[in-house]
Amino acid sequence: MPRPRSLTSDQPASAALAVIDRDGLAGLSMRAVAQELGMSTMGLYRYVHDREELERLVVELVLGAVDTEPPDPDASWRERIEAMARRLRDAVSAHPAVVPLTITHRHRSLGVLRWSEAVLTVLTEAGVEGERRVIALRGLISYVIGAIQLEDLGPLSGSGTAAITELPSGEFPLMSETARHARNVGADQEFLGGLAMLLDGLGGLDSLDA
Repeated sequence: MPRPRSLTSDQPASAALAVIDRDGLAGLSMRAVAQELGMSTMGLYRYVHDREELERLVVELVLGAVDTEPPDPDASWRERIEAMARRLRDAVSAHPAVVPLTITHRHRSLGVLRWSEAVLTVLTEAGVEGERRVIALRGLISYVIGAIQLEDLGPLSGSGTAAITELPSGEFPLMSETARHARNVGADQEFLGGLAMLLDGLGGLDSLDA
């Protein structure tokens, strides 16, 4: 394939994301991305220094799509936080193989920084400050990213859950019983239920919504 005369700033990132979506994170390399673009590997080095830069470009492409506009100001703080969590989940879960990169490069991503700023604004308006705000933000990020990883590994009703239901009830009574209930829990129910429990942990903020 002929090599393009020049690349736009988004083309290497889009090509790298296509490689990851198709071949997984292990398939990402300068050579693979160059082939995706129809150019030589050395030609790609004119635009991208190394794989680490490719990773950062991919993270920015994915997370840059997250809507960071402030949620409805008339909604409760919980509803606004839920809206922000849903937005992050929707953007990242569309490309689950990218999740490890979001963890590695989140501090350099403008998308993550803008999302975090929006979340911090809601938390601050709700009265969460200082160390509590640090823990709240990190807890939310950890929860959303972790939930996406678990969803990518398979639904709760998958083969792993089925195997757990067959564990000896005498040795694992609660695990086997919980796995049976898990068959009826959908991905959205699990995500939103877990998020609600996390927000419950912030406690005492509902009175500030009045």
